[in-house]
Amino acid sequence: MTDTMISRRNLLSLMAVGTASTLASCASSGPVTRGYTITYRDNATQVVDPSMGGGNSELDVMYGQIADGGFVIPAVPYQKIPSQFYRQRVSNSTGQPAGTVVVDTKSRFLYLTESSGTAMRYGVGIGREGFAWQGEGVIQWRQRWPKWTPPDEMIARQPELASYSAKNGGMQPGLRNPLGARALYIFQNGQDTLYRLHGSPEWNSIGKAVSSGCVRLMNQDIIDLYDRVPEKARVVVWQ
Repeated sequence: MTDTMISRRNLLSLMAVGTASTLASCASSGPVTRGYTITYRDNATQVVDPSMGGGNSELDVMYGQIADGGFVIPAVPYQKIPSQFYRQRVSNSTGQPAGTVVVDTKSRFLYLTESSGTAMRYGVGIGREGFAWQGEGVIQWRQRWPKWTPPDEMIARQPELASYSAKNGGMQPGLRNPLGARALYIFQNGQDTLYRLHGSPEWNSIGKAVSSGCVRLMNQDIIDLYDRVPEKARVVVWQ
């Protein structure tokens, strides 16, 4: 499905690196090698066994546990996600030229078009802010393990987020940070649209409309997209 997947041998070595991390500010509260618990922002919890296999070695690696930037990203139980939302190469049906990012909010897909008449397609979740903007822009800025600063409008709706305001320095990077492992920032005519393509630990939101946020991908997928997307790529958002 993708030419950037790591080998099982590399995956095992990454898991060993991850074990050395304390993850004090992250989502895992137990050993990272086996049977640990993830606590999400909505306080739901999930016990994950990184050795779980779904009978598909390619997907096991694609969505397996990885170490990145000093954090250990848990394996995704992809068996619980509709298969159309797995990362995959498809025919380019968008009508857009190569190197374009297309977000189809209605279908919950994001496409990165390629020169061969194909596109990499990713499943996404769309939040309230994800429906607030449409049109064309460019990926003006990108960030690995970004801080998260909720906008004033969101803080007004959720006062408990005030501790992460701009004046308080935002939320530090980590597995529980709503922007996840990567963030791509969309500008239009030189202005920040406040529209983001970003990672998320909440794999169960993929393919759904969720309460907040812009366009979220599984952390494994946003890392893949980040590594593929051209600098200053054109972005088209369909509502």
